Amino acid sequence: MIDLRLLREDPDRVRASQRARGEDVVLVDALLSADERRRSSGVRFDELRAEQKQLGKRIPKASPEEKADLLKRAEQLKADVKAAEADRDAADAETQELLLQLGNLVHPDVPVGGEEDFVTLETHGTIRDFAAEGFEPKDHVELGRILGAIDVERGAKVSGSRFYFLTGIGALLELALVNAALAQATAAGFTPMLTPALVRPQSMAGTGFLGQAAQDVYHLDKDDLYLVGTSEVPLAAYHMDEIIDADRLPLRYAGFSPCFRREAGSHGKDTRGIFRVHQFDKVEMFSFVTPEESQEEHRRLLEWEKQWLTSLELPFRVIDVASGDLGASAARKFDCEAWIPTQGRYRELTSTSDCTEFQSRRLQIRVREGKRVRPLATLNGTLCAVPRTIVAILENHQQADGSVRVPEVLRPYLGGREVLEPVAS
Repeated sequence: MIDLRLLREDPDRVRASQRARGEDVVLVDALLSADERRRSSGVRFDELRAEQKQLGKRIPKASPEEKADLLKRAEQLKADVKAAEADRDAADAETQELLLQLGNLVHPDVPVGGEEDFVTLETHGTIRDFAAEGFEPKDHVELGRILGAIDVERGAKVSGSRFYFLTGIGALLELALVNAALAQATAAGFTPMLTPALVRPQSMAGTGFLGQAAQDVYHLDKDDLYLVGTSEVPLAAYHMDEIIDADRLPLRYAGFSPCFRREAGSHGKDTRGIFRVHQFDKVEMFSFVTPEESQEEHRRLLEWEKQWLTSLELPFRVIDVASGDLGASAARKFDCEAWIPTQGRYRELTSTSDCTEFQSRRLQIRVREGKRVRPLATLNGTLCAVPRTIVAILENHQQADGSVRVPEVLRPYLGGREVLEPVAS
């Protein structure tokens, strides 16, 4: 959530952020009104309580003539205090409810617009000319069949659409990717973490995934637990309700977990193969830093993502995501999109978001700097979303006979294999 003091001092900035997101600006005025009622009712309650306490001290000392009037006033004050407390609590609850609906403040450098209004910042690698090489590229589903690596038919039979099996070399390729990604993250100073896949509502809400993203989340009603769509959620909540000494920062974690997404609103999109699925594994980077360091840390996370994709020898571009395509928690987001040959376009493989103080305020995570205690900043960055990365590797490194060249960085994790060979049908 944002700082209420900032909302009161500069509401136009918050309104501009809401407009940039394509969200309701009326929410800002409703929140200002609720906050004013919260503060005024709080003052009223404090004044009545102070009077009540003073009266309580006077009654034992009062003369018999005064005591009857004072007791009458005490009864009225008791009712007034109770009513003022109810007004204060109702206004506070309304303020908090409205505040949770407000997205993070969009960074001023973010391009304004919808999904297609991103700005391309960089392009890396060379897109292969398969026609010049003399063959038509196969898509990852066909390559997965040839290699004995992917089985979407049985995935659908067992679990439904958008599920799959990774088999044989496909399973080994996932494990290679995860181990290589964690090795890079560990070398960069991240603490590797295996995180829970189920979290409590306060963890999910605290990271901002029960607002606009709620329809994409799986909820277990009987247990009131949520399946995470990213290990960002448990990593962010790891230090919930804690105060961290400044000399411990930055704290950097690399979480590996299964991820679950309903893919609501994606009907008809990417229905073939394993690009858009309900369950997948992912390695996620997460950082806790001071607010002043968040923009620099954001660039560092992007550099680690670029290092990873470069090591996989994939052609990719970096985009500055437009304001209307940001998640509620993100003030700014960079995506790295790899070229997918059979689709003839770039598709998102990794993303990194600067969430500034938005999540830490919700989760009550603060930094202690001497006598000063204040919210810190949180950032996240996907290092390896496994299925999409497998799609990009198979399609970009395929050879005419259906085999796939293994990027050098993965070879030590695949028993030294340089090529993934077709299996006998």
